[in-house]
Amino acid sequence: MIRGEWIKDGAIVIDVGISRLADGSLAGDVDFPAAQERAAFITPVPGGVGPMTVAMLLQNTLKAARQQSVHSS
Repeated sequence: MIRGEWIKDGAIVIDVGISRLADGSLAGDVDFPAAQERAAFITPVPGGVGPMTVAMLLQNTLKAARQQSVHSS
């Protein structure tokens, strides 16, 4: 767990960790409430970087398909 006091004032925190807690909820690797007091911006978990990861995977899949199509012609 990344504690709030470890974060520099004004930092941008991108939390890419995700864990399921005992109650079934999802949480990141950053203590969100504590980090929020110091960070200029922090991504939430869930819903932070996940949608961007999916978008980039789809973009790379399309790029690879196009490249494969050009090289197989």
